[in-house]
Amino acid sequence: MAENAAKRIKTDGGALTIGTHNGHFHADEALAVHMLRQHVPKYTGARLVRTRDPALLETCDIVVDVGGEYEPARDRYDHHQRTFTTTFPDHQTKLSSAGLVYMHFGKGIISRSLPDVPAEDNDKVGLIWNKLYDSFVEALDAHDNGISVYDSDALKAAGIEKRFSNSGFTLGAMVGRFNGNWNDPVPSDPVAAQAEEDSRFEQASQRIGEEFDRALDYYTKAWLPARDVVETAYKARKEYDAEGRILVMKGQSAPWKDHLYTLEEEEGERVQKVLYVLYPEKPTPDAKWRVQCVPETGDSFQSRKPLPETWRGFRDEKLDEITDIQGGVFVHAAGFIGGNKTFDGALAMAKKALE
Repeated sequence: MAENAAKRIKTDGGALTIGTHNGHFHADEALAVHMLRQHVPKYTGARLVRTRDPALLETCDIVVDVGGEYEPARDRYDHHQRTFTTTFPDHQTKLSSAGLVYMHFGKGIISRSLPDVPAEDNDKVGLIWNKLYDSFVEALDAHDNGISVYDSDALKAAGIEKRFSNSGFTLGAMVGRFNGNWNDPVPSDPVAAQAEEDSRFEQASQRIGEEFDRALDYYTKAWLPARDVVETAYKARKEYDAEGRILVMKGQSAPWKDHLYTLEEEEGERVQKVLYVLYPEKPTPDAKWRVQCVPETGDSFQSRKPLPETWRGFRDEKLDEITDIQGGVFVHAAGFIGGNKTFDGALAMAKKALE
């Protein structure tokens, strides 16, 4: 695309400008632009300038993913320069423009999403700042810097191969699909062609922004409050098993895996790990109860201790007969979860599974 073509798209209102490159776009700058426009008050309604022209970039108030400079004092956030090695605190993945913007502006973004926790250095803000990076932003940094989730050489040496294709669908791929196809018709007028490309970028930025906003909303409004619920249950776990292997979520279930792993880690390696988590299917007195096995890791299908093999795949009266426990509802064929009509029945299943 000729650099003398129109290289800007303008939004209504706002005198400040955000600069990024034109041409083929990626998830990192799409998210960086979204975070600035939607979550940093200074840049709300800012004009977007998509160009590689140094003279135009110099006029921008903030520049991301282009320009060859990382200078926070001047709001320059590029990562392509040979000397760039910056990572998020306590991480090894080199940052992209998304990670840079998140590292510098993320605590403010989170703090504004937690009106009852105004201080940006609050422990709760820091907790979400790290969690949202781990679960969302780091994948974009790795994607843009060509870093695989696993060491491909180590996998090859171990003879490990993928069992199936996941179609390569990632956050990065999702944004990439907004770029034009190689054989799409392109307007002959450079200005019109640039405008079409810019429109695609806006759509991509909005799309990945929707996912970021959902993640931000989840971690601030659901995941964080769940920590207190899980911690209360964790402290009471020995009421149900002297060794603390059964954790009971009373009243209402809440997201527990992340918080359970963190609480166990805080107690050290010698603590007895929780094997089963019990929780009601809904917050009503007549709710059925689930018995869920704790996975070895948060993203693993391997349980620390699966439910007995002889129970798996059975339901109702047949399950009662096999377990000698009344009220059985089901046990999954893979043995990672089961159910009972009552809390007492679910607890009995968990205790028997420990044997």
